[in-house]
Amino acid sequence: MSINQIRIQNVDKVQMVGDQVLVKALKPQETTPSGLYLPPSVHQKEALQSGYIIKIGPGYPIPQTDIEEPWKEKHEEPKYVALQAKEGDLAVFIQNRAYELSIAGEKYLMISHNSILMLVRDDKLF
Repeated sequence: MSINQIRIQNVDKVQMVGDQVLVKALKPQETTPSGLYLPPSVHQKEALQSGYIIKIGPGYPIPQTDIEEPWKEKHEEPKYVALQAKEGDLAVFIQNRAYELSIAGEKYLMISHNSILMLVRDDKLF
């Protein structure tokens, strides 16, 4: 993962494109259940990571299939297949497909929707 500094003061101004998802990663466990300290190199070798979804893109774009008829109004708005993920979901995703961003001093991960392996949705959280 590479860290990219983006000079944005507020995450609310970020709009994701296509199937991209912005995630606030959960901090990895620093100790084992028996109390042994885990060095950072252990976390870097893990294949999976989890975090809460902050922003999602509109989805996968689909081509226009309208038949051009002279009497119909042309609609230039793109159509999308919606994503399964929703804001507030806990996502488990493949760590090496994530890009680390720093927005307003906080670290976020940008991932593609197809890198998400599992979603946990709990409406009581928000």
